[in-house]
Amino acid sequence: MFKNSKAFSSIAVKDIEKARKFYRETLGVDVSDVPGMTGLMQLNLAGGVRVMVYPKPDHAPATYTVLNFPVDNVERAVDALVERGVRFEIYKEGPIKTDAKGIARDAGGPSIAWFRDPSGNILSVLEEKR
Repeated sequence: MFKNSKAFSSIAVKDIEKARKFYRETLGVDVSDVPGMTGLMQLNLAGGVRVMVYPKPDHAPATYTVLNFPVDNVERAVDALVERGVRFEIYKEGPIKTDAKGIARDAGGPSIAWFRDPSGNILSVLEEKR
């Protein structure tokens, strides 16, 4: 039924203009308005992937990662984002622990670091092995 549907994901934010600035200026993502829909924006990601972003005044951030950005080198990506004012999550308790930079290494998966957008949504950079 949906085999040929061009599905897309969406995330909610408290303030669409703060989100627009963060995704465009801090993360360097191509951001545009959603055609035919006032007050919404979309993230135009590599490979034609789109993520719709919509305002939700009573927004409560999810407790899980809503968007992952694969990178060649997670340490360089973390350093570059820190220079742009991004704060990484430090996890000392639970099944996954991060180092002082916020990077989880050797957790049975790729090196990964989590951070939040202005609305508290959890995003990550994770190292792709080639």
